[in-house]
Amino acid sequence: MSVSLRDVAAAARVSVGTVSNVLNRPEVVSASTLSRVQKTIKDLGFVPNGFARQLRSGYSRTLGLVVPDVGNPFFTEVARGVEDAARKRDYAVFLCNSDESLEKEDRYINVLMEQQVRGVLITPADIKADRIDALRARGICVTLLDRELAGGNQCSVSVDDVHGGQIAIEYLASLGHKRIAWVCGPAKIPQVADRGAGVAKAAKLSNVEIVHLEVQLMNATNGEGAARNLLALGDMPTAVFCANDLLALGVMRELLNQGIRIPEQIAIVGYDDIQFAPSAAVPLTSISQPAYQIGVTAADLILSECESDETHEHQQIKFQPRLVERASSRNIKVASNG
Repeated sequence: MSVSLRDVAAAARVSVGTVSNVLNRPEVVSASTLSRVQKTIKDLGFVPNGFARQLRSGYSRTLGLVVPDVGNPFFTEVARGVEDAARKRDYAVFLCNSDESLEKEDRYINVLMEQQVRGVLITPADIKADRIDALRARGICVTLLDRELAGGNQCSVSVDDVHGGQIAIEYLASLGHKRIAWVCGPAKIPQVADRGAGVAKAAKLSNVEIVHLEVQLMNATNGEGAARNLLALGDMPTAVFCANDLLALGVMRELLNQGIRIPEQIAIVGYDDIQFAPSAAVPLTSISQPAYQIGVTAADLILSECESDETHEHQQIKFQPRLVERASSRNIKVASNG
């Protein structure tokens, strides 16, 4: 049978109220009593009833984290940042994987509302205010993660993906590449659209031709398929920029399997700078974004709102990406066509 609050009180020879104070307001309990009750709790294996405490206080110490692909190392690192920051303030995190599916996202949002989480950090599959408003109407704080919503009544933490796409193409153009493949997912994904806007802007300024290859899922398997499509072209581009590192690693794997030398015959640049990028068969040049810090920052923002009064001011924080050059593109100059 489970150990109750009364069992702890009886074993420690104190009142039930004293045990409650030890759990919720330890500062009002004398040092000797606090030590005795805490030892009794440990010896008996007592676990506080979090749900009952939630009913009394009106809120829980839990957060929901909804991301599009927990299998993507970028979001894995973001989640680690969120969890580490939340744990320091005694909050637990429910991790939900939406797979960019509106149906799955709606289901998770409903579950999180039923669980009365204190806040939700979300990378929404569809950036519409009504989905965010539904959470806020329940008194649940919301912070957008790797997304932003203009004029929205919530905090957001994102990356300047337009700039990220732009610096990738500018870098490849500086190496002499005039025909560059842009391998990406559907434009309905905001990050893809923003990175694509940066690609288009840099291509126009640098007089570069962009070969657009779209895949449905941005993973290594689809990267391999994109590489086969590249090989089928009559005039293969001399460089490839991929919307994330998983695509880039798939492209690289297939090209190497087909005997294509990287970067001598084709340069490859990814996006995210995941932990596997430096240890790829050919170390991958990538546009780096601070995934762990994004998670920590987002968690700090939402916990600040959860625990503050009306003085909280929403913030929209945007990190700047940077180029990390490695062997997949380094020191290979392409002859100019004039």
